[in-house]
Amino acid sequence: MITGNKGEWSEIYALFKLLGDKQLFLGNKDIEKLEGLVYPIIKILRTENNGNFEYSIQDEIILVSGDEEVLKIPISDFKNKALFLLNAIKQNKERTFSVPEIEEFMQSINCISLKASSTAKTDITIVVHDQRTNQQPTLGFSIKSQLGSPSTLLNAGKTTNFIYKIVGANLTKTEIEQINSIASRSKIMDRIVQIQKKGGQFDFIKTERQIFSNNLVLIDSLLPEILSQIIFDFYSNEFSHLTDLVNKTADKNPLNFDTENEHKFYEYKIKRFLTDVALGMMPSKVWTGKYDATGGYLIVKENGDVLCYHIYNRNEFEDYLLNNTKLDTASSSRHGFGEIYENNGELYFNLNLQIRFKK
Repeated sequence: MITGNKGEWSEIYALFKLLGDKQLFLGNKDIEKLEGLVYPIIKILRTENNGNFEYSIQDEIILVSGDEEVLKIPISDFKNKALFLLNAIKQNKERTFSVPEIEEFMQSINCISLKASSTAKTDITIVVHDQRTNQQPTLGFSIKSQLGSPSTLLNAGKTTNFIYKIVGANLTKTEIEQINSIASRSKIMDRIVQIQKKGGQFDFIKTERQIFSNNLVLIDSLLPEILSQIIFDFYSNEFSHLTDLVNKTADKNPLNFDTENEHKFYEYKIKRFLTDVALGMMPSKVWTGKYDATGGYLIVKENGDVLCYHIYNRNEFEDYLLNNTKLDTASSSRHGFGEIYENNGELYFNLNLQIRFKK
């Protein structure tokens, strides 16, 4: 019996839905179909633990090849199973569950697991026909489902801590203990407010891990400073959506860019950062700037639509990332941030960067 969560079952749903639709719809920044832009699908490639399989579309038949044999399955079967599975995913209240009717069909088409092989970099690979260029690019995708819990784009860790020096406040040991013991729902914001009330200012020093800092500088030499401002704003007010935080930072213009001609410096640089994170940059590993094989996302919407965002269409991909992400607060005790600490007679305060999809 195959069991999985909503996100895992969404991978199978996406496979069935795309084969049933025979085409890939592109999405805009609001996660709606871009009118008039579709890619006819030639075939879908999937790496299973028992080999590689191709699902080729020919008129109303799907040819399943791999392991020598070729199966012919009517497209209507994929349409029907996609609809059945979508309803099963929506209606299920368990954390993990099985769908026996779908499992039986999966086995008949050499689809033996919910997730593509763990060695595969991508969840699904699709060969499409681009009518604008008359090319047939092979596009790899990671699947993000709105049917389950929102996923993270950048996971929290000590690797994503930003270190700030507290200047201008002569805090006693008792005052430090009092501030650190604030345990309200918005405890980090409340601690920042108390430090500021006592004359303290927060000066960004560096990221906790040098590799992450170097990765950021590789993308853009000013990224550490820009992100430090965005993170500080997030923890010291009610904004969490990245669009709001970027606009707020642009209004303040802490790096004193020349804005006479209305260049969107902050938005541009943050989009570059989000794209690199989406396509392989990890805070703990040296980033070379080479994108992994994935290249983009397939979004499974709550209404069952599947939309594609890919570096192949860079502008739409970047707009999607900026408009659909927010900063999030991880566990401060686990990741070591949100408390005043002393080092060589100076006071410091760490803040953490975690980015999550809004849906």
